Amino acid sequence: MADDTMELHKGFLRRAIALAVKNVEAGNGGPFGAVMVREGKVVAEAGNSVFATNDPTAHAEVNAIRAACQKLGVFRLDGCTLYTSSEPCPMCLAACYWAHLDSIFYAANAEDAARAGFDDAFLYRELALPVSERTLPAEEMLREEAQAGFAAWDVSPYKQPY
Repeated sequence: MADDTMELHKGFLRRAIALAVKNVEAGNGGPFGAVMVREGKVVAEAGNSVFATNDPTAHAEVNAIRAACQKLGVFRLDGCTLYTSSEPCPMCLAACYWAHLDSIFYAANAEDAARAGFDDAFLYRELALPVSERTLPAEEMLREEAQAGFAAWDVSPYKQPY
Protein backbone atom coordinates (compact mmCIF):
# COMPACT_ATOMS: atom_id res chain seq x y z
CA MET A 1 0.00 0.00 0.00
CA ALA A 2 1.44 3.37 -0.99
CA ASP A 3 2.44 5.76 1.80
CA ASP A 4 -0.09 8.41 0.72
CA THR A 5 -2.90 5.83 0.72
CA MET A 6 -1.82 4.59 4.14
CA GLU A 7 -1.86 8.15 5.48
CA LEU A 8 -5.36 8.68 4.05
CA HIS A 9 -6.60 5.55 5.88
CA LYS A 10 -4.91 6.68 9.10
CA GLY A 11 -6.54 10.09 8.81
CA PHE A 12 -10.04 8.62 8.54
CA LEU A 13 -9.30 6.25 11.43
CA ARG A 14 -8.10 9.15 13.56
CA ARG A 15 -11.37 10.92 12.78
CA ALA A 16 -13.29 7.82 13.97
CA ILE A 17 -11.19 7.67 17.15
CA ALA A 18 -11.85 11.37 17.83
CA LEU A 19 -15.58 10.72 17.40
CA ALA A 20 -15.33 7.88 19.93
CA VAL A 21 -13.68 10.11 22.54
CA LYS A 22 -16.15 12.94 21.90
CA ASN A 23 -19.02 10.45 22.18
CA VAL A 24 -17.92 9.30 25.64
CA GLU A 25 -17.43 12.88 26.81
CA ALA A 26 -20.97 13.73 25.66
CA GLY A 27 -22.45 10.69 27.43
CA ASN A 28 -24.17 9.45 24.28
CA GLY A 29 -22.95 5.87 24.52
CA GLY A 30 -19.87 3.70 24.36
CA PRO A 31 -16.41 4.69 23.11
CA PHE A 32 -17.06 4.06 19.45
CA GLY A 33 -16.97 6.25 16.35
CA ALA A 34 -17.35 5.45 12.66
CA VAL A 35 -16.70 7.28 9.40
CA MET A 36 -18.12 6.17 6.02
CA VAL A 37 -16.05 7.17 3.00
CA ARG A 38 -16.74 6.96 -0.73
CA GLU A 39 -14.27 8.05 -3.38
CA GLY A 40 -12.04 9.63 -0.75
CA LYS A 41 -14.82 11.81 0.70
CA VAL A 42 -16.67 11.46 3.99
CA VAL A 43 -20.27 10.49 3.31
CA ALA A 44 -21.34 10.08 6.93
CA GLU A 45 -19.96 9.80 10.42
CA ALA A 46 -21.50 8.77 13.69
CA GLY A 47 -20.86 7.85 17.27
CA ASN A 48 -22.45 5.18 19.40
CA SER A 49 -25.78 6.56 20.64
CA VAL A 50 -27.06 3.63 22.70
CA PHE A 51 -27.53 5.76 25.84
CA ALA A 52 -28.85 8.85 24.07
CA THR A 53 -31.49 6.93 22.12
CA ASN A 54 -32.16 3.97 24.43
CA ASP A 55 -31.51 1.81 21.38
CA PRO A 56 -29.19 -1.19 21.81
CA THR A 57 -28.65 -1.29 18.02
CA ALA A 58 -27.43 2.31 17.83
CA HIS A 59 -23.77 1.38 17.50
CA ALA A 60 -21.49 3.79 15.67
CA GLU A 61 -21.10 1.52 12.64
CA VAL A 62 -24.85 0.96 12.27
CA ASN A 63 -25.51 4.68 12.75
CA ALA A 64 -22.93 5.53 10.07
CA ILE A 65 -24.45 2.98 7.68
CA ARG A 66 -27.93 4.39 8.24
CA ALA A 67 -26.74 7.98 7.75
CA ALA A 68 -24.81 7.11 4.58
CA CYS A 69 -27.76 5.23 3.10
CA GLN A 70 -30.06 8.19 3.84
CA LYS A 71 -27.63 10.70 2.35
CA LEU A 72 -26.98 8.65 -0.79
CA GLY A 73 -30.58 7.45 -1.18
CA VAL A 74 -29.58 3.78 -1.41
CA PHE A 75 -29.71 0.65 0.72
CA ARG A 76 -26.43 -0.73 -0.61
CA LEU A 77 -23.15 1.05 0.01
CA ASP A 78 -21.09 -0.42 -2.81
CA GLY A 79 -17.94 1.65 -3.24
CA CYS A 80 -17.86 2.70 0.41
CA THR A 81 -15.28 2.02 3.09
CA LEU A 82 -16.00 2.09 6.81
CA TYR A 83 -13.41 3.42 9.26
CA THR A 84 -14.23 2.56 12.84
CA SER A 85 -12.53 3.15 16.15
CA SER A 86 -12.89 -0.51 17.14
CA GLU A 87 -13.35 -3.87 15.45
CA PRO A 88 -17.06 -4.25 14.65
CA CYS A 89 -19.16 -6.45 16.92
CA PRO A 90 -21.10 -9.32 15.31
CA MET A 91 -24.20 -7.16 14.75
CA CYS A 92 -22.20 -4.36 13.14
CA LEU A 93 -20.16 -6.77 11.05
CA ALA A 94 -23.36 -8.34 9.75
CA ALA A 95 -24.70 -4.86 8.93
CA CYS A 96 -21.50 -4.15 7.00
CA TYR A 97 -22.03 -7.28 4.93
CA TRP A 98 -25.70 -6.40 4.32
CA ALA A 99 -24.61 -2.91 3.23
CA HIS A 100 -22.13 -4.44 0.73
CA LEU A 101 -19.22 -2.28 1.85
CA ASP A 102 -15.98 -2.55 -0.08
CA SER A 103 -13.81 -2.69 3.04
CA ILE A 104 -13.47 -1.96 6.74
CA PHE A 105 -10.54 -0.42 8.61
CA TYR A 106 -10.56 -0.51 12.41
CA ALA A 107 -8.26 0.74 15.15
CA ALA A 108 -8.77 -1.12 18.45
CA ASN A 109 -9.48 -4.85 18.28
CA ALA A 110 -12.03 -7.08 20.03
CA GLU A 111 -9.59 -7.87 22.86
CA ASP A 112 -9.20 -4.15 23.58
CA ALA A 113 -12.98 -3.79 23.67
CA ALA A 114 -13.29 -6.80 25.98
CA ARG A 115 -10.84 -5.21 28.45
CA ALA A 116 -13.15 -2.18 28.51
CA GLY A 117 -16.17 -4.38 29.27
CA PHE A 118 -17.49 -5.00 25.75
CA ASP A 119 -17.22 -8.77 25.40
CA ASP A 120 -18.14 -9.47 21.78
CA ALA A 121 -16.51 -12.88 22.15
CA PHE A 122 -19.62 -14.06 24.02
CA LEU A 123 -21.77 -13.24 20.99
CA TYR A 124 -19.39 -14.98 18.61
CA ARG A 125 -19.50 -18.09 20.83
CA GLU A 126 -23.29 -17.99 20.97
CA LEU A 127 -23.66 -17.68 17.20
CA ALA A 128 -21.47 -20.75 16.71
CA LEU A 129 -23.83 -22.88 18.82
CA PRO A 130 -26.90 -24.71 17.52
CA VAL A 131 -30.04 -22.65 18.22
CA SER A 132 -31.15 -25.15 20.86
CA GLU A 133 -27.95 -24.63 22.90
CA ARG A 134 -27.89 -20.81 22.99
CA THR A 135 -28.61 -18.92 26.21
CA LEU A 136 -31.39 -16.91 24.52
CA PRO A 137 -34.24 -19.33 23.87
CA ALA A 138 -35.58 -19.31 20.29
CA GLU A 139 -38.16 -21.65 18.81
CA GLU A 140 -39.28 -22.06 15.22
CA MET A 141 -43.07 -21.93 14.74
CA LEU A 142 -45.51 -21.49 11.82
CA ARG A 143 -42.82 -22.11 9.21
CA GLU A 144 -45.31 -23.20 6.55
CA GLU A 145 -47.46 -20.10 7.08
CA ALA A 146 -44.38 -17.89 6.85
CA GLN A 147 -43.83 -19.08 3.27
CA ALA A 148 -46.62 -16.67 2.24
CA GLY A 149 -44.22 -13.74 2.69
CA PHE A 150 -41.59 -15.38 0.48
CA ALA A 151 -44.22 -16.29 -2.14
CA ALA A 152 -45.36 -12.65 -2.23
CA TRP A 153 -41.72 -11.54 -2.56
CA ASP A 154 -41.12 -13.93 -5.47
CA VAL A 155 -43.80 -12.19 -7.59
CA SER A 156 -43.47 -8.65 -6.21
CA PRO A 157 -42.79 -5.85 -8.71
CA TYR A 158 -40.73 -4.24 -5.90
CA LYS A 159 -38.32 -7.20 -5.59
CA GLN A 160 -34.67 -6.19 -5.69
CA PRO A 161 -31.50 -8.12 -4.98
CA TYR A 162 -30.13 -7.56 -1.49
